[in-house]
Amino acid sequence: MSASTDPSDPDSSGIAGTAPPTTGRRGGILGPEHRLLSIGMIAVIFVIAFEATALGTAMPVAAHELDGVGLYAFAFSAYFTTSLFGMVLGGQWSDRDGPLRPLAYGIAAFACGLLVAGTAQSMWAFVTGRAVQGLGGGLVIVALYVVVSRAYDERLRPAIMAAFAAGWVVPSIVGPLAAGTVTETIGWRWVFLGIPALVVAPLAVALPAIRRTASGPVDPTAPRVAFDRRRIRLALAISLGAGLLQYAAQDLRWLSLAPGIAGAALLVPAVLGLLPRGTYLARRGLPSVVLLRGIAAGSFIAAESFVPLMLVTQRGVSPTLAGLSLALGGLTWAIGSWVQSQGRVEPYRERLMVLGMVLVAVAIAAAPAVLIAWVPVWTPALAWGVGCFGMGLVIGSTSVLLLELSAPEEAGANSAALQISDALTNVVLLAGGGAAFAALGGGAVGAAHDAAAGGGASRPGAFVVV
Repeated sequence: MSASTDPSDPDSSGIAGTAPPTTGRRGGILGPEHRLLSIGMIAVIFVIAFEATALGTAMPVAAHELDGVGLYAFAFSAYFTTSLFGMVLGGQWSDRDGPLRPLAYGIAAFACGLLVAGTAQSMWAFVTGRAVQGLGGGLVIVALYVVVSRAYDERLRPAIMAAFAAGWVVPSIVGPLAAGTVTETIGWRWVFLGIPALVVAPLAVALPAIRRTASGPVDPTAPRVAFDRRRIRLALAISLGAGLLQYAAQDLRWLSLAPGIAGAALLVPAVLGLLPRGTYLARRGLPSVVLLRGIAAGSFIAAESFVPLMLVTQRGVSPTLAGLSLALGGLTWAIGSWVQSQGRVEPYRERLMVLGMVLVAVAIAAAPAVLIAWVPVWTPALAWGVGCFGMGLVIGSTSVLLLELSAPEEAGANSAALQISDALTNVVLLAGGGAAFAALGGGAVGAAHDAAAGGGASRPGAFVVV
């Protein structure tokens, strides 16, 4: 969250420190010392993963029914836009009072957003629900990183990050199948309305375990540090600026230049104030880690958002099979994360990250080949399996390096910066890709016939440009 990562800089944090991690001598992440905590956090990841995989399956039909295919990218980027504010707030809140409350309120907001999206009668109402989800998701992800920093020593951190990735495996396989079945039988709304019930289990397991191991300030006797209002204002500016930029990209009128310019004017200084100094110059150390994380996650997720829509509207694939085209990725992502967690590869972490980035680039470049009629429809599934393996290497490694390069009192702030880099790059790339998609006629896909039947206009160029 700070413009500087120098602990001696009085403006670099303004946040209470985090507790030293436990020693971890009593076994691994599922040993007696960490078992309930690990299971609870993995359960939280499970719910987030299930929603993400189910969303990709239901979205083509939801956008068609709500007459909002032209706003398709906005439905994804709205989540990341509000999550930017949630991440900054969550970082300060976690460092100040501990991660328990940010996590609880974040899960509650996430569930409320699902209910709003599931009952939406227009695409803009659906986008609003996604925005509420994003606020909760931003709080949750930063709070989880702070828990890892406090409760796990350096030896166990790669393993818990790998476990987070493993939490995506079952949802990536079951989620698209379940969401597709629900969408095709009783309607896409129940995909969103049913997920909040899954929130109960993570709350029951994770929150008590966090209360016992990583809650509260490090030193309860120390004066309570106030929220850094300057950074809260920057967080509001970055979220508002990103939202205006996304709106301008979707509107595609000359009048939309005004909100676009206003969004950029808010966004640029806010980003410079919230990310580590030197991030966009790729300076050695923490700035490079934060930058690389954003490039990897932003480009991959922005491209992934359009894969199910591409398969449904251009190749006539059912929503269920379109969602399952991404299912292999959950498994290979977990494998990649497991590979980076092995102690024997620690000396080669930088090379693993380079390999991961190359695999991500290959996957994004290969997926649109399915627009050629004679290319098998399973091509994106294979490409995404390769890309997700690369993402497992990159995401796991950047998470480990971030905690290694962060002073204990900056764990929340730097974790927030890492997640901001993720979300901001997603917003920017979805805005640009969504604008190009709409300009090339993407809003017409699925408009002529029912999207679930694979009908609609053929706009291969709109997908290629994304």
